[in-house]
Amino acid sequence: MRIASLRTARSRAKDAGAVHGARDDRRRIIRHRCSPDTRLQGTLSHVSNTDEPSSPQPPVPPEITDAALRVAAARGVPVADVTLREIAHEADISRSTLMRRLGGTRSALEEALRAAGIEPGTQKPVRERAIDAAATLISEQGLVMVTFERVAAAAGCSVHSLYAAFGGRDELLHAVFERYSPVVDVEELLKGPRADLETTVRRVYGLFVTALDREPRVLAAFFAEVFARPGADPGIHALFQRIFPRMLGAVGTWLDDEVTAGRVRDLPRILLIQQMTSPIVLHYLLRPSFAQLPDVELPPQQVAIETFTQTFLRAVRTD
Repeated sequence: MRIASLRTARSRAKDAGAVHGARDDRRRIIRHRCSPDTRLQGTLSHVSNTDEPSSPQPPVPPEITDAALRVAAARGVPVADVTLREIAHEADISRSTLMRRLGGTRSALEEALRAAGIEPGTQKPVRERAIDAAATLISEQGLVMVTFERVAAAAGCSVHSLYAAFGGRDELLHAVFERYSPVVDVEELLKGPRADLETTVRRVYGLFVTALDREPRVLAAFFAEVFARPGADPGIHALFQRIFPRMLGAVGTWLDDEVTAGRVRDLPRILLIQQMTSPIVLHYLLRPSFAQLPDVELPPQQVAIETFTQTFLRAVRTD
């Protein structure tokens, strides 16, 4: 009996110990779950630090903005239409390097351009701004003052952008004179279906007057330089060699056809061209100066065109 009772007691004690052990284990688990976890605290502390103000974005390197402007100028599009891959290629870096220098976003480039006074999406391309700026410089200061440095400053672009757009000063001057001279319009008029002799003369004069009378006065500055120092500036001499043969060719071919048809007297070609163009060109070159003289009343534009038309026809017409 005693031995059985002892065994029973030991069994109960063992069971009670197991229960107490289980309770202790549960307490340890609960304490572990509820106690602060230093590793978690460190993680949370690290995450919370990201809410602190970040350091300011470094400025976009100028070689990046210059590369973007050069590509835009070469393509004749706004900077907004130039891809990051094209900019990276122009800057001789990888696209990933470009993105790192931009801080991971293209908006940094656009903000840098706006800070420099350039609107990436709406501003005229460099080529157009340079032509306008050069034309104004020619009109106000003369052809000899047109340098890439002055044009770049006036157009709000870099000298590198001008080289990318034009290649050199001669090409810039040629682009300006194609824009502001009547050459292109006269060529278009005379190579298409032609009207009668009188109507064609009147239309050619109208194109000359439009070009000579517009601002900035590029043609007046060009003629002044050619008359004052013929051949002194190689660039101007090269321009003269390119522009005037085209004008002589267009007008001369048309007059040759009129001579062949028997409507115009057979005179030396250069004299016939000068007979037609010189009076009206000289009148409009001097017109602003004559307008400042007292007691000088200049005829309206259409009256001047009609007078010169009839005078030329009376001088050269065969009938």
